[in-house]
Amino acid sequence: MNRDDLPAPIEGLVLTHFLTVSDVPRSRAFYADVLGGTVVLEENPCIIKVANGWIIMNPGGGPTDDKPDVVLRPPDDPHTASSFLNVRVADIHRFYDTAVAKGAEFLTPPIDRRAELRCYMRDPDGYLIEVGQATGLLKGELARTDL
Repeated sequence: MNRDDLPAPIEGLVLTHFLTVSDVPRSRAFYADVLGGTVVLEENPCIIKVANGWIIMNPGGGPTDDKPDVVLRPPDDPHTASSFLNVRVADIHRFYDTAVAKGAEFLTPPIDRRAELRCYMRDPDGYLIEVGQATGLLKGELARTDL
């Protein structure tokens, strides 16, 4: 295993995203295939390097000594979210078409929000993933607020 593939900085910090998943192999396949990630570690925890970041995933479970009051579990209501993964792409239409061909399910096709083109998909556990491409923002145009 190459240290550069791990979220283990020599100095400073790196930002990763942890997901509690119900089926590690299924989620690992989704993030490797649909987002083009590289599997660094298959399980315990699963680590996938995606572009310049990492997704770390493990099954849920009860409290541990370092989080004594916390239970981890995948989302149970697909209509409520308190956070989501935000993926920025160079060509949203190409990404969308490729992801759909690989089985990704989007809530809508890409929509022009003035500052960006944006759409959302879900992973196998129902986690919300925003996919966006900066457009108007590059010219100083902010997002529409009328929707």
